[in-house]
Amino acid sequence: MSVLSHRTQLLLDDERHRRLEEEARRTGRSVASLVREAIDTRYELAQQSAGRRRAAAVLLQAPRPSDPEPDWAEVERELLDSTTSLDLP
Repeated sequence: MSVLSHRTQLLLDDERHRRLEEEARRTGRSVASLVREAIDTRYELAQQSAGRRRAAAVLLQAPRPSDPEPDWAEVERELLDSTTSLDLP
């Protein structure tokens, strides 16, 4: 567990304060611990999201193996076969 060494004053509107107090009573936890948990959750998710974006960018920039060069003789045969099956004038 980390040592709590910084004090922060936070101003809340009535609704947010009411919700925090209610959750603290319901869970038996302090308002401060709920605020710390909310901060940890919010910024952990942001860091994970940023990591996923960085990974996606790396994948998008990675060289891709090119398709193999087609066998042109085979392509020509396929084209000829397809045109001979057509009834052309």
